[in-house]
Amino acid sequence: MDQGDAVTDALLHGFSLPSKAEADFINIVSAKDCTLVDDQGKQYIDAMASLWLCQIGHGNAKVINAIKDQLDHLQTYNTFDPFTNPTAAEAAEAIRRVSPHPNGRVFLGCSGSEAVDTALKLSRMFHQRRGDADRQIIVRRTAGYHGVNVGGTSVQGIEPNRVGWGDLLPHVIEIPNDDIEEAASLFAQHGSRIAAVICEPVQGAGGVITPPDGYLPGLRRLCDQHGSLLIFDEVICGFGRTGQWFASQTFDVTPDMLTFAKGVTSGYLPLSGVIVSEELNEEMISDESAKLMHGYTYSGHPTAAAAAIANLEVIESEGLVAEAQRIGRQMEAGFNALLGDDIIKSFRGIGAIWACEIGEDAIPARDAMIAGGIVCRGIGQALAFCPPLIITDDEIGTIFDTLSDVLKQG
Repeated sequence: MDQGDAVTDALLHGFSLPSKAEADFINIVSAKDCTLVDDQGKQYIDAMASLWLCQIGHGNAKVINAIKDQLDHLQTYNTFDPFTNPTAAEAAEAIRRVSPHPNGRVFLGCSGSEAVDTALKLSRMFHQRRGDADRQIIVRRTAGYHGVNVGGTSVQGIEPNRVGWGDLLPHVIEIPNDDIEEAASLFAQHGSRIAAVICEPVQGAGGVITPPDGYLPGLRRLCDQHGSLLIFDEVICGFGRTGQWFASQTFDVTPDMLTFAKGVTSGYLPLSGVIVSEELNEEMISDESAKLMHGYTYSGHPTAAAAAIANLEVIESEGLVAEAQRIGRQMEAGFNALLGDDIIKSFRGIGAIWACEIGEDAIPARDAMIAGGIVCRGIGQALAFCPPLIITDDEIGTIFDTLSDVLKQG
């Protein structure tokens, strides 16, 4: 079958109407750098880095060749006791080296959803091992997104995503995403039973929401005061997206655990994980008879690990973390111009992740942007942008020219 010959109805698409015909989807058949091509030959600027993930752009030869080379040696093998593989170990070292926990440990999985569920289980495990079995509560934030597994669905603050699945994880309490005093009140009431707070430093799927000044340090302080753990979900905002390797470094707040995925391989192969602090690792290894009774079939998958190693090398060698700052300056200027012309209502963002409010349902505008050759996302009344960190100034200019035309036409 040719790449353009999508004729089957076998594929069930996520976050889509099951009744939508396969032929009605935009069929992307190739990509290079920031350009996508569909089966009709139409080109698009990928202003979403696929789905918040393709930091180095599409078709990077270094990563592709690293994957090919790994396939020639060891395609797959598990890392359950008594096995390991050198590529997984090297990837873990490369990841922790640039993280807020350079002496911590790295657990590897496949998806951000797996990483979140792992962090939730670990948070309860640590309290169990401390003899504090009553600490079961997980605190979530309004508009937070933490994947689609049962745990992640339970602790996300986007209500429509929690509806229709029956009973979810118990002992979950929600706090506002912008009010540290409300969080303090919750801790005053339940602090001795709170296992962890899970938090995106920059909320992505909830609408690209940056934290108010003092909010993240306030959460860190509350967790420290009450003996709770702080989990940062950096699946979207990690690996250079905010102008530092991790958003926790951008905001100068260090979590106890950090989840990652997406940008770790730029999506060339699925890989995710949890970075555990040195202090928590010391607790884990202090009892030499206590196994970690958790893991996935593809934890430490060598080919995915090879993609991660090469991807991180590209990000570092090409200075892409700093490029996020350049992108941020140009996007902020573009949004300011649109705001000054009363074309948008407001905007927000940091580094290379932004959103603008347009005052009405954003899906028609998203569709018009796509028709104009720009892929972005509609979230409520906002349009979100999260381009590859290699996007050029000219491509950003085209994004804003198209956005201006679309919103003026209304």
